[in-house]
Amino acid sequence: MSQPSLLVLYGSQTGTAQDTAQRIGRQAQRRRLQVNVLPLDHYNVASLISESLVVFVSSTAGQGDPPDNMKNFWKFVFRKSLPVGSLRNLDCAVLGLGDSSYPKFNFVAKKLQKRLLQLGANALLPVGLADDQHDLGADAVIDPWLDAFWEKVFSLYPSMAAVIPLREDEPLPPTYTFHFLDDVSEKTEDRLRIPTEQSVPSQSRPFPARLVSNCRVTDSSHFQDVRHIEFDISGSDIQFSAGDVVMMYPCNALEDVQQFCELLRLDPGAMFSLRATGSTAVPPRLPQPCSLRHLVEKHLDVAAVPRRSFFELLSTFATNEVEKEKLLEFSSAAGQDELHSYCNRPRRSALEVLADFPHTTAELKVDFLLDLFPEIQPRSFSIASSLLAHPQRLQILVAVVRYKTKMYKPRRGLCSSWFASLDPQAQGEVYVPLWVKKGSLKFPKEKDPPVIMVGPGTGLAPFRSAVQERIAEGKHDNVLFFGCRSESKDFFYRSEWEEKMEAGHLTLFTAFSRDQEEKVYVQQRVRENAELLWDLIANRSACFYIAGNAKDMPTSVCDALKEVFQQEGGLSSEEAEQMLLTMERTGRFQSETWS
Repeated sequence: MSQPSLLVLYGSQTGTAQDTAQRIGRQAQRRRLQVNVLPLDHYNVASLISESLVVFVSSTAGQGDPPDNMKNFWKFVFRKSLPVGSLRNLDCAVLGLGDSSYPKFNFVAKKLQKRLLQLGANALLPVGLADDQHDLGADAVIDPWLDAFWEKVFSLYPSMAAVIPLREDEPLPPTYTFHFLDDVSEKTEDRLRIPTEQSVPSQSRPFPARLVSNCRVTDSSHFQDVRHIEFDISGSDIQFSAGDVVMMYPCNALEDVQQFCELLRLDPGAMFSLRATGSTAVPPRLPQPCSLRHLVEKHLDVAAVPRRSFFELLSTFATNEVEKEKLLEFSSAAGQDELHSYCNRPRRSALEVLADFPHTTAELKVDFLLDLFPEIQPRSFSIASSLLAHPQRLQILVAVVRYKTKMYKPRRGLCSSWFASLDPQAQGEVYVPLWVKKGSLKFPKEKDPPVIMVGPGTGLAPFRSAVQERIAEGKHDNVLFFGCRSESKDFFYRSEWEEKMEAGHLTLFTAFSRDQEEKVYVQQRVRENAELLWDLIANRSACFYIAGNAKDMPTSVCDALKEVFQQEGGLSSEEAEQMLLTMERTGRFQSETWS
């Protein structure tokens, strides 16, 4: 058989699956294979019938959903009308990237492998199930899976044995080249482009919403800064319902932009146009021409903890022996524990790594910036308001992420710290480009079923939207369980809830964990109100919702709910488990959790 060409298709929500797909693409290039790496929705899926060798790399979003950039592919490939043997000429492999702390661990990859087999494809390997929870991260599965994949490809295509691969320390050509423009100065008006024609805002056409207010809602003595942020969306044509999410791209801190340009000896005001060296399209979010300042501030994710691929590419530029040796160790399978200790555990940023390897950083060529640094990914926030209560407004509740590690500087969340820096009173009018997408929580359209919501901390956000929306629609059977540390320090929207309780539109149960010696959590309040909950669920078909941190709370609340079923309904533990599964299958139990 002749040399194959490899197609690598990925579905990625946060950029991890994209990074892995690009890594496979680089391995193929080193083996001198013709390779194309694309997001699944940028590929004409009808062409799959004529492909011979494809690797699918996918993460799982939400509660077992496909990532946004493979949703069209997903709909197509699950069409009942597709002929059973339509992919019989396809050799393929599926690699899933997931987190076993979520109930739908690698659900998309497992389901995709099953569907490809139904359509007649030949799976070269069992589906790879990488797990973020592993001590060495996803690479503990990815490395051996890739070794097995290439072994299989070499056995299928014996002619590849004669090919001499490129050395690991040889840099591959850059994906793009920078062409600097001498006679163009940086234009600040590029920063805000208000759409002229009417269209629903989307990722490719976000709406620049004016920031109306940005207020701290936790007491000044409280350890955490949580913000209530409000945007004016007048004239945007944005519509949303309870459970929907707002998306936006954050920016890097100006001090990071300055340090980056100093380390790489770049003039932030220099203008360039970008040209692709192969078939890859120029990133659509980058204006042409573009300034280096715009590129670093709005596009390159320099504040993120770098992945292994970052060290692989960086090592190819190293001429200093000490630095090269360390970078190669961090790039190797054997060095992953060392890399974890250096990078992941202390949450060291890519910018800090560049500062730690000054000789190599000095050798970096500007053409490789987009290969080295991933694009900043959009962040999503549950909308915390209803248009029926606040017309032309969109509100969110954001905890500013800040914590200590062994690093001298405290670690900061990119998006929440960026939000905290925005102040329309001091800075004049501030605009944030955003768009809205459907969330995973769906609330009943009918008037009758009550809703029970468990939302500790900022998990409260989608339920504030739901309560506002339901009350405006005359739906007054609303039960809310809210938990926080202290009644006086982080009881979000307290006066609002009290008003709604007085009006008879809300039943509220609170758990303040640190206000007494014995800690009290929302799951205890669920157990204490077993009789009410059983009546609402068993006799009145109530829907039950959980939102918040994925760590322990969702499991603890589910356990408490099953205890309610056993105590009040007389069910066995197996029957209680089955009842909860049935509620989940019929949409009467839903959760939205994040790590």
